[in-house]
Amino acid sequence: MGTRGREIVGMDVDELLELLNGAYGSEWLAYYQYWLGAKVIKGPMKDAVAAELTLHATEELNHADLLANRIVQLGGTPITDPHQWFKQSPCAYDAPEDPYVAALLSQNIAGEQCAITAYKNLMDATKDKDMVTYNMALTILEQEVEHEEDLQSLQEDLELMVGRGAK
Repeated sequence: MGTRGREIVGMDVDELLELLNGAYGSEWLAYYQYWLGAKVIKGPMKDAVAAELTLHATEELNHADLLANRIVQLGGTPITDPHQWFKQSPCAYDAPEDPYVAALLSQNIAGEQCAITAYKNLMDATKDKDMVTYNMALTILEQEVEHEEDLQSLQEDLELMVGRGAK
């Protein structure tokens, strides 16, 4: 890492690296949750929801890449042991044990809501202290907000479809 690039961070870099590694772990868990959910999904609208989950998985993996690059830029090392993802992630991993569309949508909406909070917290921690990380967190936050909206729209469509079918 460039020494000047580290010097301009106006906060404890080790604390920042801990926050970034927590987000990094979360992104890998989110990637796997989306990816696996898209494989096992069952029920109405499964093809549309699987396509959305697959797209989100790709974007979560891209977020992990951004975070890993920033961690390395700051002289740190991204989490090397996947077991640590669970320990350091501020968000939970919800195994897609119930493959029904509605259950997977609810799980993933909850995951996105946690991610939104986590990236807002990262932005609050880095505002006016580390603009590089702040801008990266903002970029990721924008996608997480979009993910939540996409999933909630699918959830509403499913509820309308299932509700009409029950009448």
